[in-house]
Amino acid sequence: MKYLFLSLTALFIFTGCSEKKYFEPKNINDDLNIKQSEVSSSIKTFNRSNATLKDGKFITKDGISEISLPENFVFLNTSDDGKILATNHKNKILIDKKEVEVSGIVVAASLKNGKLALIYSDNKLELIDINTDKILFKEYLTVSLANDTRITNPFFMGNLILYPTLNGRIVIISSISNEIVKNISIDPEGEFNNIIFLDIIEDSQTLIAATANKVVSISSKEILSKKYELRDVIINNSNVYIATIDGQIIKLSDDLKEISKKKYKYSKIYALAFSDSLYAVESQGFLIKISEDFKTEKIYEFDFDNEKKVIAIDNKIYFDSEYITLPK
Repeated sequence: MKYLFLSLTALFIFTGCSEKKYFEPKNINDDLNIKQSEVSSSIKTFNRSNATLKDGKFITKDGISEISLPENFVFLNTSDDGKILATNHKNKILIDKKEVEVSGIVVAASLKNGKLALIYSDNKLELIDINTDKILFKEYLTVSLANDTRITNPFFMGNLILYPTLNGRIVIISSISNEIVKNISIDPEGEFNNIIFLDIIEDSQTLIAATANKVVSISSKEILSKKYELRDVIINNSNVYIATIDGQIIKLSDDLKEISKKKYKYSKIYALAFSDSLYAVESQGFLIKISEDFKTEKIYEFDFDNEKKVIAIDNKIYFDSEYITLPK
């Protein structure tokens, strides 16, 4: 019976592999006219909105830095006045050229008006006054054992500081009293439930948050949520755009009503970007372009190594040691 079991298992594995499906678009356009540029080095690490290259340079919405970080540091964020924040994933954080000792491994950070908001790898939250080195706020949360790499930095919004935690919550503190004013549970049950997206739709003052399993809309009137298995999520103007594991690209309103959607069978979307249209990088060598109203689409062959890291920032998509600039 033992040998029969092994044989059946092998047959199941072989059959499963032989039936693997691939995204095969019928109509492929050949008029892709996009600027392609070289990067000084390949991507070493990345979070939700930034990346660090192997040569120490880093990528933000402003492009590739001219300076390099000290050895063993990786980029986290830029402050509101242009200061560089980086971590050595041990016990230090870099603020511009100053190395500051901290109480653990920092995985996310933001700095505004002299207040440094930190998230540690053990899900500890901290707020430090960098002018006095005084700890203004500290909170220990449940440790998260597995996290999506797209960890999101704390978010300053008026007199509030939003901490996107590693265990599926948004902890909101007052920057005046330095105390918790709200604790919102986004996705407490998911296996990978750290917040991977946090941004605000300015027109409606609606906060959009997401984990790998759920999208949440938070306004002054209500908190709404929808379950999706997410590949990526972005916002543009008043809409939310998501790519799902089962090959869907969906346009949502700020209250998460589905406006339009398209299904790309067997596709695996790496990243979404918005410039003159919505763009999706597909793992098997395609770039999908969808008009804002979702009425037209074009699919282009787009050759890149799908074993390498890919990140979309603003209208640029970085992959391996190259990047493309999408038209605006």
